[in-house]
Amino acid sequence: MNDLTQTPEMLIGTMAARAREAGAALALADDADKARGLELAAQALRDHAGDIVRANAQDMENAAANGLSPAMLDRLRLDAARVEATAAGVDQVAHLPNPLGEIIDETRRPNGMTLQRVRVPLGVIGIIYESRPNVTADAAALSLRAGNAAILRGGSEAIESNRAIHAAMVEGIGAAGLPINAIQLVPTTDRAAVGAMLRAAGLIDLIVPRGGKSLVARVQEEARVPVLAHLDGMNTTYVHASADPEMARALVLNAKMRRTGICGATETVLLDTGFAKGAEIVAALLDAKCAVRGDAAVQAMDARVTQASEEDWDTEYLDAIVSAAQVSGLDEALAHIAAHSSHHTDAIIAEDAQAAERFLNAVDSAIVMWNASTQFADGGEFGLGAEIGISTGRLHARGPVALEGLTTYKWIVRGTGQTRP
Repeated sequence: MNDLTQTPEMLIGTMAARAREAGAALALADDADKARGLELAAQALRDHAGDIVRANAQDMENAAANGLSPAMLDRLRLDAARVEATAAGVDQVAHLPNPLGEIIDETRRPNGMTLQRVRVPLGVIGIIYESRPNVTADAAALSLRAGNAAILRGGSEAIESNRAIHAAMVEGIGAAGLPINAIQLVPTTDRAAVGAMLRAAGLIDLIVPRGGKSLVARVQEEARVPVLAHLDGMNTTYVHASADPEMARALVLNAKMRRTGICGATETVLLDTGFAKGAEIVAALLDAKCAVRGDAAVQAMDARVTQASEEDWDTEYLDAIVSAAQVSGLDEALAHIAAHSSHHTDAIIAEDAQAAERFLNAVDSAIVMWNASTQFADGGEFGLGAEIGISTGRLHARGPVALEGLTTYKWIVRGTGQTRP
């Protein structure tokens, strides 16, 4: 029976069974074979770059006709440089240290038994994502290298791009003798397939949503499978009184404007009352064509600033818009972040090391930065090769989730005949 003639539940059940079988085969594969498969997949992405870009052009045309936002269009767009960056990310994952089999810790009990915690794959991972077609390659590479089978369900707006990238990835791993069902792309854009994945308890071991707030909310509400959540990037950059003015200007502009549509973009800027050059930073943002929505103090710095509403402090713009406020010292900055942060990435710009260390220790976010742009909130920039997402939760994995985050562990106990009294 053709996959597209099945009900969503039958389709996902069939794919999950294939994935489980592929995962068992991956468990027997040498790490060198998995690395080689990803090297060949990266080369296939390069070899088929023209096909991928042409497929993406079709998606872009459809997306523009359907009124996708500029931020979503930016995430969707592929060109030769972005395909090369995607291939380079797959190559980097191929050359990362193998996490599987790592002995996390080892103890010897008084009765002579030895206990080890050893890193093992999670199993079958379902990745549900929107817009960004590079996730198809990133998620597939990370899952496979960590010994997992992946079921990928991309957004309808990127269907042609995802199919082209998936075909290249499968070509590469197949050439290395690895099971091609270790990387499966859900063939339908029917939203019911998402629901079937979320209800596939016992078939899928982990769901990773990567997309907008509405997608993540649906996943968290409906899932009967454990979820590794990525919430919105309500990121703040705080300019402390001790900040170097030139550094502060450069970092704020980069954190906001380098790419406004990514989850690491700064959405709120806090200017300390003790920082004398706040107006210059506001003017620099405005001159860079960024709309600034500010409190009364920031409005007084430049006539082009519009009044911020209460909703602005909790809005992920993913656009050339920023909210800005003036705060009276570190404590007020920390209070603002605690009230409005999504616990993704928050940064301080400061020359005062004591203030910076207090900020790093006090802010409860997955990523906390000192004198660095929040745009570095990315698995590739962290040396992880790629990421399957940035987890803002507190369980299992936090921050950029890469190879280690896609593993779990098991206990191995070795005895010499011990019985329990």
